[in-house]
Amino acid sequence: MSRRPSHPPHPLVMVISTLEYGGAQRQVVELANHIDPARFDAHICSLSDYVPLADRLVGRERRLHVIAKKWKYDVTVIPRLARLLHQLKADIVQGYLFDAEIASRLAGRLAGTPLIVGSERSTNYHLKRRQLIAYRLTRGCMDLLIANSNAGAQFDCRMLGYHPSQCRVIHNGVDTERFRPHDEQALRRELGIDDREYVVGMFASFKQPKNHPLFFGAARRVLQSLPQTRLLLVGDDLYGGILGSDEYKRDMDRLVDELNIRERCLFLGNRQDVDRLYGVCDMTVLTSLFEGTPNAALESMACGVPVIATRVSDNAQIIPDGRAGYLVPLGDEDSLCERICQLLENSDLRRQMGEEARAWVESEFAIARMVDKTARVYEDALDNLDVAKDDGKGKQSTGGCLT
Repeated sequence: MSRRPSHPPHPLVMVISTLEYGGAQRQVVELANHIDPARFDAHICSLSDYVPLADRLVGRERRLHVIAKKWKYDVTVIPRLARLLHQLKADIVQGYLFDAEIASRLAGRLAGTPLIVGSERSTNYHLKRRQLIAYRLTRGCMDLLIANSNAGAQFDCRMLGYHPSQCRVIHNGVDTERFRPHDEQALRRELGIDDREYVVGMFASFKQPKNHPLFFGAARRVLQSLPQTRLLLVGDDLYGGILGSDEYKRDMDRLVDELNIRERCLFLGNRQDVDRLYGVCDMTVLTSLFEGTPNAALESMACGVPVIATRVSDNAQIIPDGRAGYLVPLGDEDSLCERICQLLENSDLRRQMGEEARAWVESEFAIARMVDKTARVYEDALDNLDVAKDDGKGKQSTGGCLT
């Protein structure tokens, strides 16, 4: 239940590397759009002028700020961000993704922002030495961390030395009004899909953690049994080809030809109408090596489309195995192929799982739940800071800070 505010709304600034088509970016926009404006005055700051998702930000003219990095290690971002925090009189700054998080910690301390919040959107990924050093040196600037998975919080405690008491876990939420079951027969025809064809979707950026080779390998075997299957792929490489995503996409392009499945693939790139595209699919597949909370799984289930995913990170908590879809062991092409065929060949099972998936997401992962949990974490943390200040203890720190 929302609290009745007894003070003006807290200025909140969420800082992110870009507003490109990505899971973290979508969650930031959803949080800004849905958090109670009587409790929080939410703003988004992008460290890049590439902001396609800003089209979905309500009131972007007032609430979107761009402090673009001029080069890779542009340290002037820190004082420029500190000026923004000072101008907005920010009570809270939260950083998302590496460069934005480090900038937020240092700028927040420089501006005297009361509450500085970190984020973890994934788990078990490789941290470069410079990233480890930067995270550890700025650890004391951060008051608490919000992770979108238990696995992510445990990873940060293990790798970055955070104490579990600093961490809060809030799984992602999905807008169940936007993502809901649709009859998309017209869109299927527009895409050139025959009414007699099955459609298996994969909604994922082309980056190595999404593990497209497992999907393509299993799909080749599915096509041997069910040649009337189409593969619908939504997503592209990351902006500027960062993290080697451009090279990875080229590798996947070659793999599709090596497997001789190109004629059965529909590569749609980044799309604004993903909510409609889920309705084109009979099922979706998520073959990730690791995840935080997979938005694609939540969105698919909200649209009444069952999901088959690898059993990694918190996926077992997100996708009820055997009810809203299936979980398969990581790297197990046989199991993935078998489960895809099982669902495609049984329309009653697909319909039943789709109905259960929709009900599950409405109950457990609606955007309102995620937003209210986040608001309560912010308010509790600010209350604790006020108590510490009244006790004369000031802000507590668990490590050193560069500033």
